[in-house]
Amino acid sequence: MKTHVGIVGTGIYLPKGRMSAKEIAEKTNGVWSTEAIIDKLGIVEKVIPASMETDGTQEMGALAALDAIKNTGINPKDIDVILCVTEEWKEYPLTTSALYVQDRIGATNAWGIDVQNRCCTTVSALKMAKDMLIADDECHVIMVVGGYRNLDFVDYSDKNMSMMYDLAAGGGAIILKKNYGKNMLLGHHIIGDGSLARTAGVEIGGICNPITKDNIEEAKMSLRLMDPIKMKNRLNEVSMPNWYKCINESLRKSQITREEFSNDGFLAILHMKRSGHVSLLNDLGLKKEQSIYLENYGHIGQIDQILSLHLALESKQVKEGTIVCMLAAGIGYVWAANIVRWG
Repeated sequence: MKTHVGIVGTGIYLPKGRMSAKEIAEKTNGVWSTEAIIDKLGIVEKVIPASMETDGTQEMGALAALDAIKNTGINPKDIDVILCVTEEWKEYPLTTSALYVQDRIGATNAWGIDVQNRCCTTVSALKMAKDMLIADDECHVIMVVGGYRNLDFVDYSDKNMSMMYDLAAGGGAIILKKNYGKNMLLGHHIIGDGSLARTAGVEIGGICNPITKDNIEEAKMSLRLMDPIKMKNRLNEVSMPNWYKCINESLRKSQITREEFSNDGFLAILHMKRSGHVSLLNDLGLKKEQSIYLENYGHIGQIDQILSLHLALESKQVKEGTIVCMLAAGIGYVWAANIVRWG
């Protein structure tokens, strides 16, 4: 068997806090009803932070990493690299999240680096991990890990922000090993559109618009669509075609047909509005059981794909022979897919 990369296992950390559809609706000041939050946005409830000690992004990543170590039985000292997908919003700015995880889990032989691609980061980092493992004869085990809680910046009274009402909190980890012999990570495809690079983001708190005594309260909820018309028009034009291209190209690179995927596939996809999720399944010829709709979790950014796979392994929706497609999109704008043949 030629050199390949397999998934050893996953780990998850979810805070104990929950926010219901009713609570989200109330924060919109009546613009959205509870029923619309559930039926249209697809949020029954979402995970939110509950503890200052455990629910920072770096610590949530570390707790997910410890869960992955427990689930797989891997020795932390065997980890060669930590690719950390923890968001830029973290306990202390300009600290290195990968090295925080390295110390917390005792991975003393690993080096680490933080990578960022917004909600596409995990799928992008898995490609990086695979390429590193194949290219480097002395690299054998990589952990992709991170935490996310960008919901802290959401202003629910901003009508343009309904696409981000689902933002939630949590951590995830996934361990990859060279020549593992099973659960093989196959093809990837990633598309970027830099014309959308500054159409969404945290508007206050950077170099261009620093926090002052006058704007500090506004800054706390300044994750915004900074150019909503441009962003929405462009996404309406290219988003779904880009996703389908990512799926088709990752299948092609994996030498798997769409028919094989329809019959034996599982779609590990980020949370999105309910109609979009249903439409994707229909277009791909997948049944409801061939995916997990994260309506009771919300959108935990780049952790969604790890969470979806983790839950599907527990429920046996992913089993021997299942073809897993991880599908993601991140503001910036980036679309990505990969293929894993489980078993």
